Amino acid sequence: MQNLSDYELMLLVKGKQHAALSELYDRHAGLVYSFAWKALKEEAAAKDIVQAVYLRLWTTESGYDPDKGKFTSWLLTIARNLTADLLRKRRRDNLGIVHYLREDLERIPDRRSQTPEELAEHHFVKEQIRSAYRHLSKQQITLLEHFYWQGYTLSELAALYNQPLGTVKNRLHQTLKILRRHLSAEGVGTG
Repeated sequence: MQNLSDYELMLLVKGKQHAALSELYDRHAGLVYSFAWKALKEEAAAKDIVQAVYLRLWTTESGYDPDKGKFTSWLLTIARNLTADLLRKRRRDNLGIVHYLREDLERIPDRRSQTPEELAEHHFVKEQIRSAYRHLSKQQITLLEHFYWQGYTLSELAALYNQPLGTVKNRLHQTLKILRRHLSAEGVGTG
């Protein structure tokens, strides 16, 4: 098997030849792992991506086409797509985690060793922020959710919304002003 090309090995993989998949793993798993580790900075997650890539090779109906590029490029495209899927899933899973408005609410501790009083204050402020959303439009709420709670950058939001970066910055600034005004009116300290 060692003298077969990557393309020939993939043909054998499609025929469910375990030895061919093993040979491809031996040849390229290090490259896939390096790519995933660089993107995720986590050993366990990078290993999971490697496993998912080779599972995809084993189960995919579509195959590698040597006329469209190098095998390693195709393989890294699969790794990139799986890595992006994992990062998107993590963002969705973190929807409920509050990242306070950085410039306004940094004074509120956000650590696991909080006292019951600190936890109660944390919960109160979280509820007040959610409550103040009633003063915002759906677009403004979405913007806050994406930026503060899902961790999108302003550049990512500009691309997501298909708007200039300056427009997104201005919308965020205006939204924060409204939110700040209503949080102040409701008695939540904002700085």
